Amino acid sequence: MTDYSDKIAATRNELRALYGAIPQATQAFGALGKAVKEGGTLDYKVKEFIALGISIADRCEPCITLHVDALVKAGATRAEVGDVLAMAIQMGGGPSLMYAAKALACYDELAGAGAKAAE
Repeated sequence: MTDYSDKIAATRNELRALYGAIPQATQAFGALGKAVKEGGTLDYKVKEFIALGISIADRCEPCITLHVDALVKAGATRAEVGDVLAMAIQMGGGPSLMYAAKALACYDELAGAGAKAAE
């Protein structure tokens, strides 16, 4: 079984090292992320759903884990995540199916067994 919590921690550690190496670029990227997540008409959770779908279509496992983590913290249900996964599969075909499976496993681990049973 994959430990997505460990993968997320490792990704965050790698990003911290990158932030130290190129602070101006990463601060600018961080400001962009803050601006798009706080502004506009869509709420934060919807924006994270979009980011998860793109992460799956682009086959970025570290992105998937970070956006699933954000969605769990934002109160996303397994059914909501499932709808995003279905749309990503429809748009990306077989490769997206494989990464959608990773996203669901990550959700199940991070949300805990209770969330799976409740859906």
